[in-house]
Amino acid sequence: MSSTTNSPTHHTSTIGAIGAPSRRNTELALLIFAVVIPVFAYANVGLALDDQVPSGLLSYGLGLGLLAGVAHLGVRKFAPYADPLLLPLATLLNGLGLVCIWRLDQSKLLQSLPNFVTAAPRQLLYTALGIALFVVVLIFLKDHRVLQRYTYISMFGALVLLILPLVPGLGANIYGAKIWIRVPGLGSLQPGEFAKIVLAVFFAGYLMVKRDALALASRRFMGLYLPRGRDLGPILVVWGISILILVFETDLGTSLLFFGMFVIMLYVATERTSWIVFGLLMSSAGAVGVASFEPHVKMRVQAWLDPMKEYTLSQQGQFGHSEQAMQALWAFGSGGTLGSGWGQGHSDLIKFAANSDFILATFGEELGLAGIMAILLIYGLIVERGVRTALAARDPFGKLLAIGLSGAFALQVFVVAGGVMGLIPLTGMTMPFMAYGGSSVLANWALIAILIRISDTARRPAPAPASNPDAEMTQVVRPS
Repeated sequence: MSSTTNSPTHHTSTIGAIGAPSRRNTELALLIFAVVIPVFAYANVGLALDDQVPSGLLSYGLGLGLLAGVAHLGVRKFAPYADPLLLPLATLLNGLGLVCIWRLDQSKLLQSLPNFVTAAPRQLLYTALGIALFVVVLIFLKDHRVLQRYTYISMFGALVLLILPLVPGLGANIYGAKIWIRVPGLGSLQPGEFAKIVLAVFFAGYLMVKRDALALASRRFMGLYLPRGRDLGPILVVWGISILILVFETDLGTSLLFFGMFVIMLYVATERTSWIVFGLLMSSAGAVGVASFEPHVKMRVQAWLDPMKEYTLSQQGQFGHSEQAMQALWAFGSGGTLGSGWGQGHSDLIKFAANSDFILATFGEELGLAGIMAILLIYGLIVERGVRTALAARDPFGKLLAIGLSGAFALQVFVVAGGVMGLIPLTGMTMPFMAYGGSSVLANWALIAILIRISDTARRPAPAPASNPDAEMTQVVRPS
């Protein structure tokens, strides 16, 4: 009998890395479209307004393309396996927002206002700072799980950010809401935009530890499992904080955003429908209670219930009343299905908040129902990719953080769009990426960076198992 030993060179196999491809080239191709579409829209606005291509078209296209390229290189270098859609979608929204802000800057009516400033160059600067912050987050946040160490520090930091607008000499009361602070050299900032990210970190860390206790139910009532009394403490505390924000800062939007984000994360952590029901009931009770005695919130509710009456009182010169809600509804109505076309609407009649709180009305009038649906679809895709990232995350903290950030983003879009369209009372928040405002742009680019970091960790291929050099070789014996 003779024996033959197989050569390990030819027959030893290793299990390759398992995971999704990097898809960076796909991201680059989508980024090209995300830059070309706003450039085309910019040219379209110039042709509609002046019958000629804007002189700044080349510089705008190169500037937006350069910023998108820097962000792409940052993702390719520091998060190579991240979701390929998040960056192009955010870039597209940001670019379209810049075009719309520039279009409103050309309005003679807005230029005649005493507080008019040319907003487009500033928004482009905020975009550059936002993408710089985006890259910085990717560089220094190498693993999102590090944030779990700062759970309670995040809670303290979020409370500080929320209290800052109430500090005398630092906070600023603008149009009835105390949600801004004045920073020398930078103008006004809205700390609540950053507080939503910090609070999401705290909620994710807290719920990851307490989710088993919060999932316990004491009794069943009308088909719902009621939580134990001692477990209602966290939701009561967050509810109380949101009510205090609403009372002292007269900020309905931030209050709804924070409480809604917590309820969403609580539901995902415990899988108890009862928390959603209790959250909705408590939120409704708090909003109705505050609206009954807080003048600023009460006025916004009245403008929502009867915008035409509010418009009439404003035209009569009565102080404290605004025509904006009615003008926004007229803008949507005159847009019809396909819109009046870029640069051919009259949304500047909304006046001072046309490029910030009410920027969606300009899109509704000039792009019509079809354009608004496309924009909402882009926002929906960002939320969907965030939820997909949460499902793919391998650790519970990453899952909760991704779903919290996605939920906060979705709630902000709903609150702003619903307020401008008359579905809910106006809140004073800004449309992410599109509306004029440095705080919103910076905070939302940081939010996208964290989602990209979580998706990179979730999609990164698992390491190949190490080979065992001491493994016994297989011996094949053949009969002679």
